[in-house]
Amino acid sequence: MTLSLALTATAALLAAEPPSLPAGHPPLGAAAEPPAASSPATGLPPGHPPAVGVGSPAPVDPSALPQGHPAMTGRAAPTTDELLKQLEGMQGLREREKTFEIASSLGKLYYTSGRFEEAIPYLQQAEDKAKPTRELFLAQRKKLGAGAVPSAEEARCGFTEQMAMEERGKVAAERAKKGDTAGAVACARAALELSLDVESMRANALFLTNDAPGALKVYERVLEVAPSFADALFGRSAVLYETRGEDLKALRSAHEGFEAFIAAHPSSSRVSLARKLSRMTDEAEKAGGMKKWQATRDEDRRIRATKLDLSRGGPPTMAQASAPNAGGRPMAAGPMQGGGASAPMISQETMEAMNNVEHTPELEAQLDQTVAQGEELLSKGRYDEALTAYRQVMPLRPDGRVKAGLAWTLVGLGKPTADRVWGVAVSSDPAAVDKLGETLKAKGDTKGAKALWTKLAASAPDYAASASLQAKLE
Repeated sequence: MTLSLALTATAALLAAEPPSLPAGHPPLGAAAEPPAASSPATGLPPGHPPAVGVGSPAPVDPSALPQGHPAMTGRAAPTTDELLKQLEGMQGLREREKTFEIASSLGKLYYTSGRFEEAIPYLQQAEDKAKPTRELFLAQRKKLGAGAVPSAEEARCGFTEQMAMEERGKVAAERAKKGDTAGAVACARAALELSLDVESMRANALFLTNDAPGALKVYERVLEVAPSFADALFGRSAVLYETRGEDLKALRSAHEGFEAFIAAHPSSSRVSLARKLSRMTDEAEKAGGMKKWQATRDEDRRIRATKLDLSRGGPPTMAQASAPNAGGRPMAAGPMQGGGASAPMISQETMEAMNNVEHTPELEAQLDQTVAQGEELLSKGRYDEALTAYRQVMPLRPDGRVKAGLAWTLVGLGKPTADRVWGVAVSSDPAAVDKLGETLKAKGDTKGAKALWTKLAASAPDYAASASLQAKLE
């Protein structure tokens, strides 16, 4: 479900909520009676919006709207921030009975606003609505055995874009009652497509709120229905890599998952990362775990650290100033881990050397040049090369500009926990993120600039309002 659909569904929910009006206030919406044409506008309180028929557009004929469309008020569509504020004022919203569509739209609205903990219960409610269809699918698939499963079109499920999840599930259940096992499997699987998106999003939210075991269970639920589902296949392997490094069976499973992802989605933007992580998990398993694998790379790390030769008094080159992650282990989520980290994880001896580097004018000029190079690469969509540039600078200059560029690079690469890194950049210096958008636009990447500003507006609505980001998106 796209954000625009989530906003539409949420707005419909709010439209159905009886508003709190002053005593004696006339009803709003469909029940409202238009005032007579001769009614003076001066009878309204100061600041009151114009009533229908007094300086405002005529009401839309309800018969001209699609079935189920909320009443038209003539007002502009609410922003994400406005919707969230209205939702927060609705008593008992979380406990209220909802359709799959409403629950999933609420979950997506909170998720895309970076409010992951609040998104989880609504996404769970949406999954619960899909539970009967899921159980039907698993039972009918087991009954079908190795038989071929037709597509929804071949099975003539008759689904339309507007058909609700539960209605689609009923179609599948009716096929099962008639003994059409293959048709029941096909229709149930097609009906569950929206639910799989919701479950993958909940798994992501669980991981982003430090519940890796919970995330793994949800990813596995998705893969039970759809073994090649991209987000779950990659996400599960990435979580195993990051959290189960000493479990050899988990490392083997992560390696196999990355290989399966590459085979099933060869054109994905995450394929290059999946190849790298597949190789690393394979090497770690053969070494006996991440710690032993890292130990085999200690000598290489020490050699790299000693290249910071400060005894000559001159600035190190950028190649000398950069260092590998601890143990040489690349991180599936990018150089920053957790919510408060601001620099790549590097070895203790390298960190001490970095702290002692004299920031001469020559070094500062070289850092400026490398940051500018990273921004130029970002504007051309060359994210892998941009990542190399930012990794060189980050240990020596972890400022807002570098964090913003690094975060947008990770978002562009589609790394599994890029949202956490983005959150660090936005929470510490949203203006620097905004400025990166201006830089991208100035370099000709208007599409990238607007994408960045859209994400920034969703992540930091207060900043977006104060900085008039909406004007940049028009």
